[in-house]
Amino acid sequence: MTQERTGVATLKGNPITLVGPELKVGDQAPDFVLSKNLLEEVTLKDYSGKIKLISVVPSLDTGVCDAQTRRFNSEAAELGDEVTILTVSVDLPFAQERWCGAAGIDRVITLSDYKTNAFGEAYGVLIKEFKLDMRSIFVLDKDDNITYVEYLSEMAEHPNYEAAIAAVKSLL
Repeated sequence: MTQERTGVATLKGNPITLVGPELKVGDQAPDFVLSKNLLEEVTLKDYSGKIKLISVVPSLDTGVCDAQTRRFNSEAAELGDEVTILTVSVDLPFAQERWCGAAGIDRVITLSDYKTNAFGEAYGVLIKEFKLDMRSIFVLDKDDNITYVEYLSEMAEHPNYEAAIAAVKSLL
């Protein structure tokens, strides 16, 4: 049976239910299959040997998600080639590509969880009521161990960008 967590997150003060486990620092990151585009899927193994910052957003077409993705795109240049920044949402790959083109996003890799919501469920970020993924940040070392995690308690708030970037830099 799939675990549900209620009372841990809200959308503008209204409770939402998160599906899946609450991952913690020290856990091995679950593998995933996400859509890079309509025809190409990727897994965690495709980024093997890299430090990974996984930025999860409900939808790129909202203000906070837009700002979050732009912020990590600008930070990516300073982090170097050892780091891969992945932005995961349930937006269709077409929408992700359109948004990235319009926003000038060229350093962050956008991946879509639209087909099965399996990423959201494995990482404990699937919002039961909306079938969107809850805003969160995961930093994985080169061996896919979770070294930093932030589950936001309010969907409309920004994550702690400085702490996430510091967690990445501590692995360089």
